[in-house]
Amino acid sequence: MVKVLLWGSLRSATGGQAEVEVDATTFKELLDRLAEDYPGLRPQIERGVSLALDGVIYREAWFTPIGPDNEVVLMPYMTGG
Repeated sequence: MVKVLLWGSLRSATGGQAEVEVDATTFKELLDRLAEDYPGLRPQIERGVSLALDGVIYREAWFTPIGPDNEVVLMPYMTGG
């Protein structure tokens, strides 16, 4: 199981939980399982999310390996300028 910290507005889709556990070994599996377990997250996942893995931010890194010892943070796509 991978512990996933949810950033900002994503928490509202999990009943306010800041951390959830998911059975996944890649970024793609993680997103698929989150969408299944927390249907309220599906719209944001479809719009796009970023994953911070041990402090490094990834976008669309579908097959990036994830393990139970990694620090995983899920957040909406960051925009700005």
